[in-house]
Amino acid sequence: MSEQTGQRRTVIIGPPPTPNGDLHVGHIAGPYMAADVHARYLRATGQPVLYTTGTDDSQTYVVSSAAKLGTTPQALAEKCWHDIQETLGLMGISVDGFAPFDDGYRAMALDFLTRLYDAGKFRLRKVKLPYIEATGEFLMEGLVSGGCPVCLAVSRGGLCESCGHPNNFTELTDPRSTVDPTAEVTYREAEILVLPLEEYREQLTAYHEAKQSTWRPHIVQLMRELLARPLPDFPITYPTGWGIPAPFPETPGQVLNAWAEGMPASMYCTAVAQRAHGERPATDDELWLAGNGIRLVYFLGFDNAYFWGLTHLSLLLAHEGRYVVPDEIVCNEFYELENEKFSTSKGHVVWTRDLVREVPRDLVRFHLALTAPEHARTNFSRAALEKITGERLVGPWNRLGSLLGKAVAELGLQDQELPVSQAANARRAAMAERFEAGYRLTGYSLSRTADLIPLHTERLLGRAEALLDGLTPATREASAAALGDLFAEVRTLLAAASPILIDLAERARAEGGFDGRFAVAPEERMTTVFTLPALGRTVAES
Repeated sequence: MSEQTGQRRTVIIGPPPTPNGDLHVGHIAGPYMAADVHARYLRATGQPVLYTTGTDDSQTYVVSSAAKLGTTPQALAEKCWHDIQETLGLMGISVDGFAPFDDGYRAMALDFLTRLYDAGKFRLRKVKLPYIEATGEFLMEGLVSGGCPVCLAVSRGGLCESCGHPNNFTELTDPRSTVDPTAEVTYREAEILVLPLEEYREQLTAYHEAKQSTWRPHIVQLMRELLARPLPDFPITYPTGWGIPAPFPETPGQVLNAWAEGMPASMYCTAVAQRAHGERPATDDELWLAGNGIRLVYFLGFDNAYFWGLTHLSLLLAHEGRYVVPDEIVCNEFYELENEKFSTSKGHVVWTRDLVREVPRDLVRFHLALTAPEHARTNFSRAALEKITGERLVGPWNRLGSLLGKAVAELGLQDQELPVSQAANARRAAMAERFEAGYRLTGYSLSRTADLIPLHTERLLGRAEALLDGLTPATREASAAALGDLFAEVRTLLAAASPILIDLAERARAEGGFDGRFAVAPEERMTTVFTLPALGRTVAES
């Protein structure tokens, strides 16, 4: 509970991006934008929230990417940490803390996993791993690719992003090195520590059965598929050189599996966010302790669902009641570019920072929200962005603002207070409720919510046009009353759209059209006249 408000605090976790490159539009359109909008909605309704993430430096994808770029993993991770943080800021992604990969991070990861080791939760297993005889390297995760044993798609080690199923050890068909695809790959035995997920089957099944009616269907289907077969052992350590050195005597020279860091990393990110707000947590896992009663929410892509929905949950359960478990997981699908998968290696990519240098970020945010890949793959097209935002949002919105300004001038009502009818308040309540239905996690939908913005803009534009058409000296009093209703409803639309159109909301705040609050059932008798900020089609116009 929040000491300030007495409300249950929401902690939102965005999946830590791998620092092997900057964030492209596909990244933002997935969990980061969705989490940001929900966090902004909670703040606007006075609910305590922390939205946080960091980078996932231990991933072997950093190693393979660095090799291709001719740099070191350390240099690449450091550069990308700064790039990712900057890109999130450029898009207005309002994280309360962006955690560094530092000594505090490492200490939290080691403490979390050492507690489980000391409690006897891990098992020593002899497994076979892909191996390059010429270099003496074991291959795992981002260092190896091959055929998925479940869906037969090309997959990296550990997880298939196409079907979402895990593939550990010898399960990939025709394995090959991602750093040197020409290298001969064999298999070699290694002893590693694992967490046996099968031991948590009963708890995992009960948890996921309780979520079937509220979570999105694809992740529900995946969890059913996974729980319908024997659950795999989850690697805790790996015999490779990149990552946090494992402190366990049975696995000398090994490092922690990057995916085993997921939960302690999220706890550390939460503590970083707390400190950014001036709080002083006693420990980095303080808010996650079960007694603190936070509402824990993950936003993530389907390709991460196995880890966050099973392995990470099992690691929390293994602590036997010490920690909370997630209340909700909001899972999105892939966002494509011109109907093909984003591909940095093929140059098929739109970098977020490049796009917001050319297009006002409110228009980018609106379009990404409208086309969000919530239940199926959706597509980004620059031509579609320009057409849809121009015709459905910018044109009608600016026309509405122009007509409101003209009506105020012709009626001589500058700086005046105008009456608001009960009928207008009823419409405002209905409008706000529909927006809130899309912002609540029980029916969370960026696309449906974003679609309400042009819908109500067109509705109010029609009423403004009718008002101007009937404006005569004889109708001045009635026109002023109608104008008051219009301004009251526009004010509600600004508030309701503010988690998406963040810059418009900020300009409206300066004009007196928005006070930062999202009122579900507003009741006002009078409203003030204000200048409706315009939307620009280009950065220069905004």
